[in-house]
Amino acid sequence: MKIARALLALPGLAALAWGVVLFAEYALPLRPDVFGTVGWIVGGPILNDAVVAPLTALLGVALARLLPPPWKTPVVAATVITGVLAILAFPLLWRPYGTPPMPGLHDGNPTLGLTLTVATVWLVAILTALAHRVAPPITRDAPSITRDARPITRDAPRDTRTDPPGTPAAPPGTGTRA
Repeated sequence: MKIARALLALPGLAALAWGVVLFAEYALPLRPDVFGTVGWIVGGPILNDAVVAPLTALLGVALARLLPPPWKTPVVAATVITGVLAILAFPLLWRPYGTPPMPGLHDGNPTLGLTLTVATVWLVAILTALAHRVAPPITRDAPSITRDARPITRDAPRDTRTDPPGTPAAPPGTGTRA
């Protein structure tokens, strides 16, 4: 297991070393704009870990406690995705051309793009929650579909059907199966 972990860690360490080499090429010799870059490199994770992640987690926990079961997972997932999108869009929203120019990146309106993306995420979350409310959950009333199971016909009475192994029996005195 230790060998597997080491083999998995090596590409990450190699990428980290390559990033340090590239940053050293950019930063040396020192100039004033390097300190701004260091501020972004250090400040981004601190802002995420100190502000965005805790707020997203608190909002997710609060929503999970307040919402009914079909809404919990989609709404909490949409909350987390919204937080990630906010982090990704921050440099473009902070100042125009906040990132190195890329073809097509600065042609659009980042505020509108973020708004439409977040609206799409929440629309999918709402539709997912509504779909869970419309479609009833699968119950154990139906027999399992296996090759060795006998086919069930309409004419066969329910009591003559054999339940698959592991099906719990009903409590004594109820006369029905769970």
